[in-house]
Order: sequence, then C-alpha cells, then structure tokens
Amino acid sequence: MTAILYILLAIVIGVAIWQIASIFNLKGVIATEKDNNTQGILFAVFGVFFYGLMIFSFWKYSVILLPDAASIEGESYDTLYLVTMLLILFVQAVTQFLLFFFAFKYRGINNRKALFYADSHKLEMIWTIIPAVVLSGIVLYGLSVWNNVMDASDAENPLIVEVYAKQFQWEARYAGEDNELGLANVRNIKGINTMGVDMTDKNAMDDVPVRELHLPKGRKVIFKFRSQDVLHSAYMPHFRAQMNCVPGMVTQFAFTPSMTTEEMRMNEETIAKVAGINKIRAEKGEDPYEFDYLLLCNKICGSSHYNMQMKIVVEEEAAFNTWLKSKQTMAQVVK
Repeated sequence: MTAILYILLAIVIGVAIWQIASIFNLKGVIATEKDNNTQGILFAVFGVFFYGLMIFSFWKYSVILLPDAASIEGESYDTLYLVTMLLILFVQAVTQFLLFFFAFKYRGINNRKALFYADSHKLEMIWTIIPAVVLSGIVLYGLSVWNNVMDASDAENPLIVEVYAKQFQWEARYAGEDNELGLANVRNIKGINTMGVDMTDKNAMDDVPVRELHLPKGRKVIFKFRSQDVLHSAYMPHFRAQMNCVPGMVTQFAFTPSMTTEEMRMNEETIAKVAGINKIRAEKGEDPYEFDYLLLCNKICGSSHYNMQMKIVVEEEAAFNTWLKSKQTMAQVVK
C-alpha cells in the first residue's frame, strides 16, 4: 500500500511539473472557442465526479463515525453537530454547484457576454448580512450547549474522579467516602505514590488510585484533570467529552453516562459499525475489533502518544460500588 502511495505521489509531482512547464509555453497563445468549450465540458464532468465522490464517501466510510452518544450531555453535542453539518453541507452543495454550473454555462464563446453586476449594494448586503446572522446564531447555540454541559452545580451526589496524565499513560483517583479528593502536587511523587498525592491531607487517605476507569450509569461524574509533564488532552469520544490536561493547573469536565458498556455493545448501530470495521481490518489482515469505551490523548505529546489510552467500563451503579470497594485506598497503598 505504501509503495502505491509513493507511485501515485510521483505521478502527481510529474503531472504538476509538466503543467508548470506547459504554462510557460502558453505565452502569446490565444484560446480558441473549441478550447473553451472543451474546458467547460471537462469542468462540468469534474463537477459530476466531485459530487459522486462525496456521496460515495458518505456511504462507504460512515462506518468509522462514532455511534450514538453514551452520555446525556453528549446528546446535546450530537444535535449541535448535526445542525451545523447540515447547514455546512447545504451551503457547500449549493455554492459548489453554482461554481461548476457557471463555469460551464459561461465558457468562452465568441460574441457572448455573461450577465454581471459591476456594482450592487443590494447583493453586497445580502451576502454579508445573511452569513453574519446565521453564524451568530450557530455561535450562540454552541455557547448555550457548552454552558449547559459545563455547569455541574446542580448535580446531586456526583462522583469525583481525578484523571492524571503523563507520558505516555493515564492514572486515575476516585474520591473516597468523603467524596472529596485530597491535595496533590508533582513534588510529592515518590516511589509508589506516582500521582503525587499529599499524604498529609486527611481527605487523601480514603482516595482510591486505579489504572482502569469504571463509571456508574446514570450518575454525574465530575473529572478533575492534571498533567505531570507536558500538555495532554483527555478525550473520551463516545461520551463527547474532551478537556486539556495542563501542567501546574487543574481543569474540569463532567458528564452523565447513559449506556453501560454491554448496552453499547448490543446497540444496533454499534454492532453494524463493529462489523464494518472488522471487514476493513480483515482485508488488512488485522485482528478483529471488540468495542470498548476508551480514554485517549488528543494532543501529540511525544513518540508514544498514539498508545496513550485507558479502558473505560460503564456499569450499573451497584456493580460499580462493588468494584470500587474491592480497591485499596491511598492509605493502604502508601504505607
């Protein structure tokens, strides 16, 4: 596959050089009506090819798009995304069609002039005011969704979790029975205390350190993000959640899981997408894919950035509580 790409790249470079050389030979050459007609037809044919390729891409590669949002807040994001994309696709389809259509319709023909306006304040007003109003509406809509998602002040008994980023792995810490995380600082990192938890803080004693995230369905989870070294980005695509992890400061994000891992695996859309992905992987000779929620790093943070991920398991709250109680607290780990 790589060899084919190199060959195609060489062909493209060769064609580009040939075209550039041809331009220098066009000095003083006047295009004939036949030339203009040929170019107009070719442009129209390319327009048909362009739309055909776009439709094919939507049909063929929609399998790699994310399935339904697995969080309550993610549903708002998906609605915002759908509205925005439909608007963009509508404008793109209309403007691209007009570009191809007019290039063909007004191709150079002797003694014919295209209708044009040298100056029109009315047209200027139309294509200035309408986009400004539409874009302002999208911005305000997006801001409203963002504010609603980020506001966790009304959450009842939220689960508090710290996610700690470092090259090239994730660690996590659950607030204990007091539901309050103890203080932490990179200067406290020593031995088994890899997250730099301040063991002199009484709130840290019952915190629970883990290497795999488990979340309860239907309960708001407030994440506190820290970074040990460089800028990372905590990305949980199926929950439509992303937040930068910045060295020296704590950032925050919250969402409410709405589907357990098993429910998402049994979701019809997920099953179809997994089947499509496995078909592509089989063609490449790769191992089959099984769905899991994942925490990924979405900022290029070094040589092993691609491998920086953590599995997320969403389960019913009773199962989550049982799992959490089976883990050791910081006081038990750091003796």
